[in-house]
Amino acid sequence: IRIENGPDNMEDYLKIIGKPVKIGNLAVAQYDFPENLRWEEAKAACASLGKGWRLPTKLELNILYLNKKKIGGFADDAYWSSTKRVDQFDDLYWLQYLDSGSQKFYDGNNTNYVRAVRAF
Repeated sequence: IRIENGPDNMEDYLKIIGKPVKIGNLAVAQYDFPENLRWEEAKAACASLGKGWRLPTKLELNILYLNKKKIGGFADDAYWSSTKRVDQFDDLYWLQYLDSGSQKFYDGNNTNYVRAVRAF
């Protein structure tokens, strides 16, 4: 999968989206992206999946954590959210560890796991 410009073809899209799991009004891609990504890359990669696909917000990411057994396939590590720190540190973004549930801001130049979502 060519992350920089999005998946190459429909088969690659399906390797990420798979059969989305519905949690409330949120569709969650069945699979993570195959590589850990920096925040900007993660945002672009989710959008490349098509209409409405994006990074989850901080609150949505916590919903994923609370429903991780139902959704399945998560790594016991950190996942990016779309939530950005609102102050002078423009390169800090919210993430959540799906093993413990702990949350924190982290430098967007580091790589973390990515799971796409979309509202329906």
